[in-house]
Amino acid sequence: MKRIVLFIATNLAVMVVLSIVLSLLGIGRPGSGSTLQLGSLLAFSLVVGFTGAIFSLLISKPMAKWSTGARVIANPSNSTELWLVNTVRALAERAGIGMPEVAVYEGEANAFATGAFKNSALVAVSTGLLESMNRDEVEAVLGHEVAHIANGDMVTMTLIQGVTNTFVVFLARIVGFFVDSMLNKNEERRGPGIGYMITVFVCEIVFGLLASLIVAWFSRRREFRADAGSARLLGSTVPMQHALARLNGMEPGALPQSFAASGITNGGGWGALFSTHPPFEQRIAALRAVQ
Repeated sequence: MKRIVLFIATNLAVMVVLSIVLSLLGIGRPGSGSTLQLGSLLAFSLVVGFTGAIFSLLISKPMAKWSTGARVIANPSNSTELWLVNTVRALAERAGIGMPEVAVYEGEANAFATGAFKNSALVAVSTGLLESMNRDEVEAVLGHEVAHIANGDMVTMTLIQGVTNTFVVFLARIVGFFVDSMLNKNEERRGPGIGYMITVFVCEIVFGLLASLIVAWFSRRREFRADAGSARLLGSTVPMQHALARLNGMEPGALPQSFAASGITNGGGWGALFSTHPPFEQRIAALRAVQ
């Protein structure tokens, strides 16, 4: 489940740092005087907003390997690894995508898929998942991750994140402009002052957190689609229901924060609005409803 949280965190960090650097260089600041140049500000916001999202997407696969310590199975060394590779290959063929890299990492029960392109993605499972589930359940989880890839979820999330980033950058600078105008209403304006810089920085953080609510909502929707995708690939909803039910009784394995949305773990609780995954009970109910 952790793929998206790291994705969101990396994206937000890149966006904030890039906007600060460009602002210090005088790029993206409002013009001198009392006129706010909305056209140029929007263009600036689009560049900053999508740069962070696209950069996060492009580095998602190497970042996932590094942050989890995942070992890619180049040559299966035992029957379990051979079964994993063959199962992912079969699922990928059914889904119509290229063979992903298959990896294993040490940890409690979890799994994730990531990558910028459908035909060169990564599917990774934890040792805890392999030890605590039977093969039908593991296959269902693998089907869920392959469905994420086939659905193009990472690209979709990148576009959504880019759009929300753009609004964050744009609105933060509009608020900053008006705050700066109020602070300097009796003085001749020659450019943005310290009030503008501080307001923009604070607003980017606050608006960025609010934007993450939108991203999390879309992420929860895609989990239902991936569950249904796994059921289609396996020809039955039962294995995925069993896998979710078993996971519901476990302590989910923690993934690096930047990859929270790409795993298989549970959502809900007091932080449900920020959760990238719906509760297991809702996902099982949705699968039962399609039978």
